[in-house]
Amino acid sequence: MAKVRIKDVIDTFNLELISGEEGINRPITTSDLSRPGLELAGFFDYYPAERLQLIGMSELTFFDKLSEAEQKVRMEGLCRDITPGIIVTRGQEVPAELIAASERESVPVMRSNMKTTRLVSHLTNFLESKLAPTTAVHGVLIDIYGVGVLITGKSGVGKSETALELVKRGHRLVADDCVEIRQEDQDTLVGNAPELIEHLLEIRGLGIINVMTLFGAGAVRSNKKISLIINLELWEKNKQYDRVGLDEETMKIIDTDITKLTVPVRPGRNLAVIIEVAAMNFRLKRMGVNAAEQFSNRLNNAISQGEHEEL
Repeated sequence: MAKVRIKDVIDTFNLELISGEEGINRPITTSDLSRPGLELAGFFDYYPAERLQLIGMSELTFFDKLSEAEQKVRMEGLCRDITPGIIVTRGQEVPAELIAASERESVPVMRSNMKTTRLVSHLTNFLESKLAPTTAVHGVLIDIYGVGVLITGKSGVGKSETALELVKRGHRLVADDCVEIRQEDQDTLVGNAPELIEHLLEIRGLGIINVMTLFGAGAVRSNKKISLIINLELWEKNKQYDRVGLDEETMKIIDTDITKLTVPVRPGRNLAVIIEVAAMNFRLKRMGVNAAEQFSNRLNNAISQGEHEEL
């Protein structure tokens, strides 16, 4: 199923549909756009027909200098069976040759009042967001002090209960149970809740609660960049857990590595406070303050000083 169709672009950018209405369900498969200047000059060897085509003032000014026969041939060359659509910018008049060719091939031709460069920017951002690689992860996503924290762990370990405590402490819920994640950039993962369960939190024994209704609009947000993963697991007596914090573990989601911490769960541990502090410590590390490294350096200096005194 196509993620983006021409009709989505028409609705989002309030475009005027000029011709080729039969093709408004054509899918858009790439966020790359094309301004077919070379093609209007007659060079179609590398024509990216699968891209959305934008015709601005430069292209139309050149087009007006062509003969009628050339104009017809060039517009017919632009309208291919895989071309999702053609947008004429700046509210310019759409050439009759383009309308005729688009009707024949059912290629939607649209018109926008926006400047070409501005429309290119907005369209690229929109398409990259919609066409970004996506996945879904079982967990809870919380915005803690501006840090997007994805809490993972086996079912029943206490993820939702911890999220509820964090919301009560003033942090914001993004998604519970299922987190939809899209990779918007090479190192940027953005998570959001499926529409069906947005703003909802499931607490065993209590049921479904609406966080926005109970705690207000300030307790939720629609999406958040994921910066830290905290995996909750039941305490294992014989397992060695990191007690200093020098070793940094990562988890790969799609093509991005995210810092991961493993927090053991046992009675008496306040998970909400631990996760809150983990988020604050993560922010400190990004600002260049690493408590574990500072302690390690102090320890090494103390050992070196002790050895020197013995000598």
